Amino acid sequence: MRISLFLFSALWLTSCQTQSTPKPRAEIRIDIPAASYAKISPSDCSFSFDQNQLSELRVGKNCQLKLEYPSIKGDLYMTYKTVNGNIESLLSDAQKLSREHMVKADNIVEQPYIDLSNDVYGMYYEVIGDAASQAQFYLTDSVQHFLTGSLYFRARPNYDSIYPSAVYIQNDIRTLMESLRWTD
Repeated sequence: MRISLFLFSALWLTSCQTQSTPKPRAEIRIDIPAASYAKISPSDCSFSFDQNQLSELRVGKNCQLKLEYPSIKGDLYMTYKTVNGNIESLLSDAQKLSREHMVKADNIVEQPYIDLSNDVYGMYYEVIGDAASQAQFYLTDSVQHFLTGSLYFRARPNYDSIYPSAVYIQNDIRTLMESLRWTD
């Protein structure tokens, strides 16, 4: 009798427990306002472009630019160099920087850019995966001007988490590329 009472009590106590279900993975939702652009010509630089009004431009020495996106903790670093018969070297360096991210990236999508009417030629690299930089580009007229840019986030690279912010700034990069004009 004692054994059956003990088994009945044990069965009753274990059968009344609620089962927990695992929570689904969630992604961060980021509400970023629609982009609004204005043409800017950074001082001491030989070009102009359309800048997203949500970003803040920092101009350093020798036309070293940084577009900061404080609300999404992203930074677009740009470097301008004058072409002095060294276009092959500048192109090689820009392409090498993109290849260095292949170690962590799942894929790098190359998109050539050609604007014959404004003498702007270049390449846009979209980096897919947990790489340090999510996008890179270079623009040149092949004779006098060369501009490179790289997008970085002030966070550990986690592609799933930064994807919405990366897409937002990648659209700004495309707008920058399409609106770039050399000012001699």
